[in-house]
Amino acid sequence: MSSFENVLLTPWPDCVTTSVPTQPEKENRDICIPKVVSPEAYIKHPLQNKWALWFFKNDKSKTWQANLRLISKFDTVEDFWALYNHIQLSSNLMSGCDYSLFKDGIKPMWEDDRNRRGGRWLITLSKQQRKSDLDRFWLETLLCLVGEAFDDFSDDVCGAVINVRTKGDKIAVWTTNYENKEAITHIGRVVKERLGVPPKVIIGYQSHADTATKSGSTTKNKFVA
Repeated sequence: MSSFENVLLTPWPDCVTTSVPTQPEKENRDICIPKVVSPEAYIKHPLQNKWALWFFKNDKSKTWQANLRLISKFDTVEDFWALYNHIQLSSNLMSGCDYSLFKDGIKPMWEDDRNRRGGRWLITLSKQQRKSDLDRFWLETLLCLVGEAFDDFSDDVCGAVINVRTKGDKIAVWTTNYENKEAITHIGRVVKERLGVPPKVIIGYQSHADTATKSGSTTKNKFVA
């Protein structure tokens, strides 16, 4: 488990109270002596990257880009947890809504320069899994991202998206280059392992270019894990 998952914020103690005699012949009185606290108790723990959380709400009267809103940015462990604990759980979102967590400077859209030649590992959940797995899967995905869980290939990761849909929810991890087979296959193995997806369940990797030009209801997988 990464260190950022274990960080506990320790309240800042103002002082400790003790009794000392002011004069031998008089009663003791309480005085306040500042307590020495380790800097670890109040210094925030920086992440390797700065991240941005986006929210999408499907309002058909607006354009796709107008429906996409930036919620907040963070670059420390503490600010990540503060944000996560402040927003709605994915399982409570209305159908048609998305959360997207991307590295700062990368927008959660195919057209972004860092995404243009990329693709995504896609995990599709059944309706029943919304209650049992959705929130756990999404949180674990976020921890993989901000915790740089993909070893030497973390730089290939752009972000992740969760789609809440009536027919079935989806979680996707986006990478920057669909031709980087070594990075893609490693990232896929890590995602599958960390989410606890059973070995017999296959997840697929699709390029954004194929997804954008698909002629049927499904996109052909370039890789599987």
